[in-house]
Amino acid sequence: MRPDTPAEHIAEAERLIRTATRYPEDQEPLLLQAAAHLELGDARDRASALYDRLLSSSPANPHLIKARQAANLWEYGHEAEARALISGIRAAAPTDPAPWEVIAEALESHDELEASHECFTEAATLLTSEDTPLTQATTALLTGRHRVRRLLGLPHDDWDMVADTRHIGPIPLDELHDPKRIWALGSNDPAELRAEIARLRAELGDRRAALSRPFPVAILHWPARELAELLTSYPTLAAEYPTHEAHLNKVEASLRALAASGTTNLGIVTASVPSYEAFAASEKSSPSSPSLLAEYATTLAARGKATPWPPTPTSPCWCTSGKPYAECHGVAAP
Repeated sequence: MRPDTPAEHIAEAERLIRTATRYPEDQEPLLLQAAAHLELGDARDRASALYDRLLSSSPANPHLIKARQAANLWEYGHEAEARALISGIRAAAPTDPAPWEVIAEALESHDELEASHECFTEAATLLTSEDTPLTQATTALLTGRHRVRRLLGLPHDDWDMVADTRHIGPIPLDELHDPKRIWALGSNDPAELRAEIARLRAELGDRRAALSRPFPVAILHWPARELAELLTSYPTLAAEYPTHEAHLNKVEASLRALAASGTTNLGIVTASVPSYEAFAASEKSSPSSPSLLAEYATTLAARGKATPWPPTPTSPCWCTSGKPYAECHGVAAP
């Protein structure tokens, strides 16, 4: 179950901090996730202390940590320090899209639309070119830039057209980012209100890229050989996995249901029996316990092992069939 209340976020943060102690090689991603939960639990001072701790230890992603620290500091009254961090990140011009998205969204959330637009544009100029294929992360930058330009009332340019083309949601990006849509929330017509809620949910799904906020909601995928070994060793889990085909279909169905409900940052983690047994031992629990499976998936995701879902239509399907996703599990549901 995902944390929902501030107390649950704090508890999850503390669990991740303990896990980081047991797995020092994965300390950075685990503590980043812990800091995100502390922010969501309104313990921003503790989150700030974690970011400082990470920055003092020669991290692999210092710009992302500084960006997250800047966004956090601004939220609890340290605007000058946040601005200084943002200026430093822009001057350093990192080649990772995640820090750019975090600082641009921080500026946007504080009505610094011109500065946010400048950030998104600097990032797009630095990270996209005719010779560089767009990734999910760089597409998210163009989508954020599109949103801010709509808020500023600027006309479409080439990058806006690219964002429109890459957008795969059910609602066109122009409509999704229409500043006037907010007025629909004052309508007395239930149908209009439901439509607006659907638009807002869709927007939430487009606003976060994989490393800019807490770790993905990840579903566990067992390859056929691993699942056969798992069920041979722990037959009580057969109720969870009646057949491999049913397991694959359930993975896709679960992810589609989460996406339809507005859940963002979805991913798939691939399981193996040795890894699962090692995790069970570290948790002092039995591998035959069905409740351990979700904890295992969460820990793999927190350690950066999740593959974003969905793949693009022409990418190989996540199930490893070798077929393009659009011809395999990406086929539209009947």
